[in-house]
Amino acid sequence: MGTQADKIFVNLPVKDLKKSIDFFTALGFEFNAQYTDDNATCMVISEHIFVMLLVEDFFQTFTKKAISDSTKTTEVILALSANSREAVDELVHKALAAGGKASNDPADHGFMYAWSFQDIDGHLWEIMYMDESAADQG
Repeated sequence: MGTQADKIFVNLPVKDLKKSIDFFTALGFEFNAQYTDDNATCMVISEHIFVMLLVEDFFQTFTKKAISDSTKTTEVILALSANSREAVDELVHKALAAGGKASNDPADHGFMYAWSFQDIDGHLWEIMYMDESAADQG
């Protein structure tokens, strides 16, 4: 069946690395100091999921394309699962209190509940809880 990756490293350009670290720390995320310097940091989402926050000039060294202005255009929506509806609300409230912006209103689909926010660089994050037992009944 071919090679399968067992980890993901999402790379996001940021304007101010310190402010981004402060923002995501307020949301409860931790960082791997081994992969942190003045140009980048490695935010740990889980054992297998990481987000590399790269200052824009450094990010530009990895691509010949222009960096999109995420406050005006959408390059990706990063969707993370949560353990409950309450955990969804808690993380979005933390993001808004830390300087993030509202994105979409909460969406309740019965078996799935989601809410989203924009981080301080305008990247879109959707936090969702899925009740798989309710989805199976649908």
